[in-house]
Amino acid sequence: MSIKWWKSVLVVTALCCVAGSPVVQAALVVADHQAVTQFPLIPADRFDQIRAQFSIYYGHTSHGSQVVTGIGLLEIEDDTLFPGRYDRPLIYEDDPDLGYPEWETKTRDYLAAYPQTNLVIWSWCGQLSGYAPYEVNDYLNRMNQLERDYPNVIFVYMTGHLDGSGPLGTLYGNNQMIRSFCTVNQKVLFDFADIENYDPDGNYYPDGSDWCEWCSSWCETHACPSCSEECAHSQCINCYNKAKAFWWMLHSLIPPLTGTLQ
Repeated sequence: MSIKWWKSVLVVTALCCVAGSPVVQAALVVADHQAVTQFPLIPADRFDQIRAQFSIYYGHTSHGSQVVTGIGLLEIEDDTLFPGRYDRPLIYEDDPDLGYPEWETKTRDYLAAYPQTNLVIWSWCGQLSGYAPYEVNDYLNRMNQLERDYPNVIFVYMTGHLDGSGPLGTLYGNNQMIRSFCTVNQKVLFDFADIENYDPDGNYYPDGSDWCEWCSSWCETHACPSCSEECAHSQCINCYNKAKAFWWMLHSLIPPLTGTLQ
């Protein structure tokens, strides 16, 4: 299969540019492995803009915590190189994850209590490794309805972490369903699995797992971050890369518009 589709795509409609005001839904943003490589190109002043713009509600269990752990790793690096630049944005963390039906009700309750929230993201644990297509469609339909009910909130879709089953596995098919839905319907997608599939040189590892097998060999020959706390189920650079993609996604959701990444 061609991997051309898996490029980081940014095609954005008009966004509200007043700091702290509601953010209008973007057309299509995919934060995948190429977002990681684009992270160093984010202008330094954008990080303050991001912190001023977003109030984030993030539901996750252990796998989803990798993003937050990675943000902490960037903060540690930040204190040495660029004091204050990568300080954590406003994120309220909740649980459980998308494998539990109450995630939708908890989202609605939170938005009712905190209407200033303008970005919602929920992560998976291992459920997509066993879901039937109708269960994936239920997730997509629930997310789509939330977007209709809360037009001033950005809802971020997510793929499931790798499980070692490769392109012939159930997980791959379910992740592709989510990717295709997001492309056709112009959604915002954090492609958790795609970030795990690639090393920083762009080499593709189709049969990897959430442990990130390529991470060990990569870090033997390259400088890699060390974890002050555990990167759940995986290795530090995996958390680090997910945080870079997360920052890139936020950067891509506020003006000025940055075009299409090729």
